[in-house]
Amino acid sequence: MTSPDLQTDVLVVGAGLGGIAAALAAADRGARVVLTEEHPWIGGQLTSQAVPPDEHPWVERFGVTARYRALREGIRDVYRRRYPLTDGARDRAELNPGAGWVSKLCHEPRVAVGVLEEMLAPYRSTGRIRLLERVRPVSATTDGDRVASVTLRSVVGGEDVTVAAAYTVDATETGELLPLTGTEYVTGFESRHETGEPSAPDEAQPDNVQALSVCFVVEHTDGDHTIDRPERYDFWRTYAPAAWGGEQLLSWTAPNPRTLALEKRSFTPNPGDDPLAVDADQSKNAGDGNLWLFRRIAARDLHAPGFYASDLCLVNWPSIDYFLGHVLDVPRDVEEARIADARQLSLSMLYWMQTEAPRPDGGTGFPGLRLRPDVMGSADGLAQAAYHRESRRIRAVTTVTENDVSYAVRGDRGATRYADSVGVGMYRIDLHPSTGGDTYIDVPSTPFEIPLGALLPRRTTNLLAGNKNIGTTHITNGCYRLHPVEWNVGEAAGHLAAHCLATGRTPHSVQSEPDQLADYQAELVATGVELHWPDGVYPY
Repeated sequence: MTSPDLQTDVLVVGAGLGGIAAALAAADRGARVVLTEEHPWIGGQLTSQAVPPDEHPWVERFGVTARYRALREGIRDVYRRRYPLTDGARDRAELNPGAGWVSKLCHEPRVAVGVLEEMLAPYRSTGRIRLLERVRPVSATTDGDRVASVTLRSVVGGEDVTVAAAYTVDATETGELLPLTGTEYVTGFESRHETGEPSAPDEAQPDNVQALSVCFVVEHTDGDHTIDRPERYDFWRTYAPAAWGGEQLLSWTAPNPRTLALEKRSFTPNPGDDPLAVDADQSKNAGDGNLWLFRRIAARDLHAPGFYASDLCLVNWPSIDYFLGHVLDVPRDVEEARIADARQLSLSMLYWMQTEAPRPDGGTGFPGLRLRPDVMGSADGLAQAAYHRESRRIRAVTTVTENDVSYAVRGDRGATRYADSVGVGMYRIDLHPSTGGDTYIDVPSTPFEIPLGALLPRRTTNLLAGNKNIGTTHITNGCYRLHPVEWNVGEAAGHLAAHCLATGRTPHSVQSEPDQLADYQAELVATGVELHWPDGVYPY
C-alpha cells in the first residue's frame, strides 16, 4: 500500500456542524485531528446551505450541549458587538437578529462561519486540528474491518491527498464514506417487515429519498432587479406535483405539512411588523403564514435606521423542494445534473416571484426582489451547497425507529430510554415530499435520546457516524436530522474516538461494556452533554 500523505489520530470528513463538533471534542481531549471540507464555508446546513437552526422550544434553557450553546451565544455576541442594534434588541437576552418565526436564532450565515472559525482557531494555531479545504473524498482503503485511509481530491485543482487515521468520522452530508469504505448502509424507505414501523411501506424503497433544496436570500428595494429568465423556467412554471392537488409548485399555495390540506400563504416584503414581538416557537405556531417573515435572517427594524435597506428573507419553502430525483448512489454526472436542476428550480421560483406572483394590492410580480450573492458567499446568489435532508444511513448496532419516538406510538410513556445515551434531541418527525411521490409526513415525536449504538456500524470497527448518517430510519431521520442533534452526534463521535485512543478501548466495547460506558458517559457529562431530558417536557 502506498504511504499516506498525512497521518493523524482522528480524521473527520466533512466540516458541517457534526464535523466541527467532532473535531473540537477530539482535540479538547488531546487527539490530533484532520478535518476536511468541500465547500468554501465550514458549517454545513447552518452556513453553506444557509438554513437557520431548526430547534426545539426549550433550546434557551436545556436540551443542547454546552458547545452548541457556546456557538449560539457566540453568534449573538457578534451582533451585540458589531451591529448597530436598537437598545431594545441589544438588551434582549434571547436576541433573534432576523426575527424569523422558524427559529429563536435566525441570522446571516456568514456570522456563523466566523464564530465557527473562531472556535477552531486555537487548535489550528497549535496544529491540533488541521483543516483541509475544498476537498471531497474519492476513495478509501480498508484492512479487514478497519478503515486504513481515505483519499480526498481538491475540487479546485484536482490534486489528491491521502490521510491515514486511527479513527475516522464520516461527517459528510450524505454519508459519502460508507460506500467508499464498504460499510453497510441503507437509503430511502425501509420496509415495515424490517423495522415494524406503522408508517413504513410493505416493501423497501431505497430510491425514495426526501427532497433536497437550494436556498437563497432576497431583499426588497427600489428598482427592477429581475434576473434573466432561467433555462428551465417553462418546465418549472407549469409543474404541478400530485401532492399539490393540481396546483403549480411555483405559487404561494402548498400543502400544510401537518394536515396535508392545501393552504395559500401570504408574501409581504418588509411588512413593518414589530420584530421584538416575534415568538419563534414551533410548538405554538408554525410561523409560515407570511413567507417573508418565516425564515427572515435580518430584521432591519432591530437595527439603526438605514443600516439595512431591507429585511433579508431566506427562501427555503415547499416551492423549492426538489424531488424529481435523488443524489445517493448515482453517477457523479447524474448527481451534478440533478443539483443543477434544483438550482434551476430555485432560480425559477425567484423569477416567478419577480414577474408573475400575485401581490396583496392585486398586481403581479415583485421586481424589487434582489438576490444577495454577498450574503450567500456565492457568485449566483444561491447557497453554496444543496440542503440535503436525507443521507445514506449506517446499518447500526442500534437503529432508532418510529416505534421509539413517535407520540402516536409512545404516548405519555415518552421516547425509548437508552442505557448508552450520548445526548438528547427533539423535533417533530418532519419528512418533506420525496422522490417516490410521497407527500409530507409531519407528526409529533416525543423528546428523545441519542443512543451510542446509532453511531456505530455493525461491522466496521473504527468508522463513526457524525452527521445524518446515524442509525435512524427514513422516518426517524425526520426528527434526528436538525442542527442541534447533528452537533450532538458529532460531538459524541469525536469524544469517543479520543476516549478510545486514550484508553485503548474500542468503540464497540465502550458501547457494550457497562463499566466502560459509564466512564465515557461521565466524561461527556463533564463537558456539558445532556444524556437525558428533565421531567416536564412535552411533544408537539
